[in-house]
Amino acid sequence: MNDIPLDKLAVGQCGEVRRISGNAHVSQRLLEMGLTPGATVEVIRFAPMGDPIDIKVRGYHLSLRRREAASVEVSLKTK
Repeated sequence: MNDIPLDKLAVGQCGEVRRISGNAHVSQRLLEMGLTPGATVEVIRFAPMGDPIDIKVRGYHLSLRRREAASVEVSLKTK
């Protein structure tokens, strides 16, 4: 499977978290917010200027900056 960064998904697309890379502090924070490997995420919308991104993970909405979302690698999934 080809893993892609979360910030490259379009509105309505879903993915399964594969790994989180980058800064250790940011990675730890994302894990604490529920973005753990195996979790399903759905892109809900982008802010008017494209940043932040609103995603749905584990039944709640989470807003991430594009640079944070870029550190989350997902595999595309069908709803």
